[in-house]
Amino acid sequence: MDELVCNAYELLECFGLDERIAKYKGKRPLCLYQWDIETLYEVYYSILENDSYHDYVDKQSERYRVMRSLVDKLQLLYDEAFHE
Repeated sequence: MDELVCNAYELLECFGLDERIAKYKGKRPLCLYQWDIETLYEVYYSILENDSYHDYVDKQSERYRVMRSLVDKLQLLYDEAFHE
């Protein structure tokens, strides 16, 4: 959850999604629309793959593994949401 919230500022142009993520405490399910899932996947995948701030250089670090897990989960949700 920390990586999700930590990078929420990257979602500034996403119609309030950045605020919902930044305020998220993990106590209840986070309700997402289909397009929210698409946006989250694309943005967090880009953060992990491009890593312009070098936050995820060490592929063995806990931070990288958490972010990779988040991206993988978002990809599964994305595939489910857009599977026709």
